[in-house]
Amino acid sequence: MDVDLLVDSLSSMDSYRRFGKISRVVGLLIASNGPESSVGDVCTIHLKNGGRNIKAEVVGFKDEEILLMPYTSVAHISPGCLVEATGKPLEVKVSDELIGQVCDSLGDPLSRMHFSKGFDTVPTNQKPPDPLERPRISEQIELGIRSINGLLTVGKGQRVGIFAGSGVGKSTLMGMIARNTSADLNVIALIGERGREVREFLEKDLGPEGMKRSIVIVATSDQPALLRIKGAMTATAIAEYFRSKGKDVLLMMDSLTRVAMSQREIGLAVGEPPTTKGYPPSVFALLPRLLERAGNDRNGSITAFYTVLVDGDDFDEPVSDTARGILDGHIVLDRALAQKGQYPAINLLKSVSRVMSEIDSPEQLKAAGYFRKLLAQYTDSEDLINIGAYKSGSSAAIDEAIQFHPKILSYLRQPEDQKVTLEEAIRQLETVFGKGMNEHAV
Repeated sequence: MDVDLLVDSLSSMDSYRRFGKISRVVGLLIASNGPESSVGDVCTIHLKNGGRNIKAEVVGFKDEEILLMPYTSVAHISPGCLVEATGKPLEVKVSDELIGQVCDSLGDPLSRMHFSKGFDTVPTNQKPPDPLERPRISEQIELGIRSINGLLTVGKGQRVGIFAGSGVGKSTLMGMIARNTSADLNVIALIGERGREVREFLEKDLGPEGMKRSIVIVATSDQPALLRIKGAMTATAIAEYFRSKGKDVLLMMDSLTRVAMSQREIGLAVGEPPTTKGYPPSVFALLPRLLERAGNDRNGSITAFYTVLVDGDDFDEPVSDTARGILDGHIVLDRALAQKGQYPAINLLKSVSRVMSEIDSPEQLKAAGYFRKLLAQYTDSEDLINIGAYKSGSSAAIDEAIQFHPKILSYLRQPEDQKVTLEEAIRQLETVFGKGMNEHAV
């Protein structure tokens, strides 16, 4: 032990324990007279009956009172309970031993696993990388989905939104990506999920193959709003830790909408005014702060997929609109395509990858552009074709779109258990049209 270092640290050590007392509980909020704390700090509530202490976070102030929100329910909390300040925000333990584990929002493995080796501690709230030090996205990442690899290519460090209504195949698509990606590690956050769906996702969609190289963070819908937000923050912090170790991490969060709804609960509880369709301003401050943490740094990369629930298939609702403006691309899952039996139900014409032009070869970009052109031409004329109102020969462009449409649909469809590599997706894309692309593409 370095005695000199220990002696030097004594001068900066806080030898006081600071306490306050709970004065009232209103809804989700606990008001306390003291202790001295900052917003974001964790406090410990000591119960009078000697039960297990409760952790709570400072979310605001009102007059001379500190406003706290617990990580568990407010049951058994009574006036006069002592509140002890820790003086620091929430931190989670991280090491390689977490790989293959399912953890709660505070980063604790649900299997009650104990670390056999040393671990590192990281704060859940961290600043995004310096924008001037972020490397540009220049390398493709393998996802195993033909339509994404070939037509919506994703780069290492890109952040993509998966926009869909309920029951259109988000979880299935996430499971396919997690099993087939070339990333070193998956960090998957299930935020606000139904309890029964968690095990279903782990066993059916993710499977043993995906689980053995994944860390799953679970915050079900019955848990407090603050715990659901911490689930998103914890997953991002764990991904950042492995990125700092030089790994290429795939971060998947289902769903960003439930994170925003959790922040809405907290914002309204502390007295924020509801603004855009009932969402307080703090929601639109939280989203960029969370999403900008993914991406590249000098050590490794975090490629992120965030699912966005679109209520009533309204793609212009506030959370969807805000997320689209922050992310580097979006994949739209269309209910109409799912009803036609096209899986994954990706609406190519409404989806975009904003970095595709930077990371794809000119040949792939040309083939993808030609693919979109023919699909758009057929979609525009589909009603006329289906009712028999279109006569062959009336338009060379429509005739061409009709000719290649079966091959286009075949390319977009992919069984759940099939993996299509990046090279295979590009090769199959260029062979869909044969010589037709070179003869007609501009």
